Amino acid sequence: MRIVTRPKQRAVIARELMMVSRAAHVLQRTGLAMAGAMAGTFVAAQLAKGHVAVFGTLGFIATTIVIGAVGFYLGIDVPKPVMRGTGRIDAVELMSAGGIFLAALAALVSVYGIIFDEIPPRAWEFVIGSWWFGGGVMLATAGLVGRQRPAQKAAALSTGPIRDQRLRGEYGRRPAAPLRQSVP
Repeated sequence: MRIVTRPKQRAVIARELMMVSRAAHVLQRTGLAMAGAMAGTFVAAQLAKGHVAVFGTLGFIATTIVIGAVGFYLGIDVPKPVMRGTGRIDAVELMSAGGIFLAALAALVSVYGIIFDEIPPRAWEFVIGSWWFGGGVMLATAGLVGRQRPAQKAAALSTGPIRDQRLRGEYGRRPAAPLRQSVP
């Protein structure tokens, strides 16, 4: 471990650490995208075995794989909202959790069907497909909306007057300084 005393050296080391951290984050997200694509491949393979013409097309299979990759890349590591003490349910977090559950359930049922050579009834093929597509869309939507929140909060904080009266003080005036009491 290096001990650095000069401010320039500290700044260089901080930038290097940030670059390594960003590279690790991209590597992690890429791995999650590959896991989503793999799960999408299993779902597409299981649905293609069911002899429904639409499920066997190359477009359907590619769409299933892409939805898995994009959904898992965007929707698993969703940024938390800035203020947590509001007492409200975070819809983005709930949508991400539901999407993960539905997509993973569809992948699990599909892997089971492939390994044990089971073909589900036609109605269940549509249910499994809707779990996958619904979960993938929920994940991607949660990821996109969750990533927009920090940018919107930062923009709102950095521009314009303070709109919350509790932060400004009563009627737009600064909060009054507390009165000093003299001690006898």
